[in-house]
Amino acid sequence: MSAADPAVLLRLSGLSKRFGGLQAISDVSLDLPAGLITTLVGPNGAGKTTLFNMITGHLAPTAGTVYWLGKPLAGLAPWRIARRGVARSFQDLRLFTHMSVLQNVTTVLERGSWLWQRPIDRGRIEAVLRETGLWDKRDERAADLAYAERKFLSLARIMVRDATLWLLDEPASGLDPRSFERFVALLRDYAARGVTICIIEHNLDLVTQLSDRLAFLDQGKLLACGDPAVILKDPQLAAIYFGERA
Repeated sequence: MSAADPAVLLRLSGLSKRFGGLQAISDVSLDLPAGLITTLVGPNGAGKTTLFNMITGHLAPTAGTVYWLGKPLAGLAPWRIARRGVARSFQDLRLFTHMSVLQNVTTVLERGSWLWQRPIDRGRIEAVLRETGLWDKRDERAADLAYAERKFLSLARIMVRDATLWLLDEPASGLDPRSFERFVALLRDYAARGVTICIIEHNLDLVTQLSDRLAFLDQGKLLACGDPAVILKDPQLAAIYFGERA
């Protein structure tokens, strides 16, 4: 495949990252095909979040290139990458805790006050808050929400945008069973609508229920990528994942 393959939304080509004497990522090449859910798995410290940081422009690669729709993202600021259709969540959620649920979602769409910018789609905001079960909580402060509700608010801030790629860092951690089911249904629904999703996740229930593809990382290297059923059954990879390496 070429860097401009229309089936590939985002491509990592020979990506490496060094922090002083630490080689955090080593020559990783990975495609995120359009409309599929890819899950990054591996033990802590494998380099998963570092990959997200390089995709979003928060870190510059030491070597290699990130391609978006066939064009390199090198040198672009994170906000410019976001406007190209890349949306991201963080483990620490990064909500405006003293603002209401509605305000938290609305701020994602407020790009400034230029007269020629299109008005905010209030109907879209309402639809997303209903999908995430937050419409009745729209006037409550984010700080007053239950933990699962804050997780869904973080997701709502991504859903309301026109992003075609979602990068989700441990999005289901700490969810109760009912919230977990809603979360899985939401991601499956948006993937069916054509959204490409990449997840960092340790919850094997979520991995098995959601993933179209698995990418297994260890010590900054991509060891395997492909069918989740095949990768999860590999005894050597399982030993690495569960800390039982020789």
